[in-house]
Amino acid sequence: MPLIAGLGNPGTEYAGTRHNIGFELIDRVADVLSITLGAGNGPFLVGEGQFKGSAVQLIKPITFMNRSGPALKQALNRFHTPLNHCLICYDDINLEPGRIRIRPRGSHGGHNGLASIVEALQTTDIPRLRIGIGNNFARGRQSDYVLSPFTAKEQKIMDETLDRATEAVLTFIREGVNQAMNKFN
Repeated sequence: MPLIAGLGNPGTEYAGTRHNIGFELIDRVADVLSITLGAGNGPFLVGEGQFKGSAVQLIKPITFMNRSGPALKQALNRFHTPLNHCLICYDDINLEPGRIRIRPRGSHGGHNGLASIVEALQTTDIPRLRIGIGNNFARGRQSDYVLSPFTAKEQKIMDETLDRATEAVLTFIREGVNQAMNKFN
């Protein structure tokens, strides 16, 4: 059963920020699949549903981004999900807004949420979907940038990107990471 995890920060003050694009993607996938997320048996929100005959679970860790690893590890153990059936979705400043990139494994690339996951799981063999948010910030202002909302122009691009990312997630669920990579990278 695939487990799709979106990374972000809990709390209304972080809603709509660049760093919460993983949460936004999970919300979009949940809408498409008519899944409702609620409290899980751990530090995450969870929703379960079906897609084309396959069971799927969506989660949003309710720890802060930099502590996503223990929450994800607990969810994987609770649902007995092998890593190759898990897809981590998160923001990436190294990709321009509008770009997505899917990989079956790789380093954390300086992303603290993914670094927490790599540390907790002791592996880099974790499928991931990176959503570009760009890097239009002054030196030393990265934190302010990722915790700020998109401009109106960027939001239009991100809405289209989230639609494409939703299709990529559905492809991952239905066909696996390699097909998702072939269609969306």
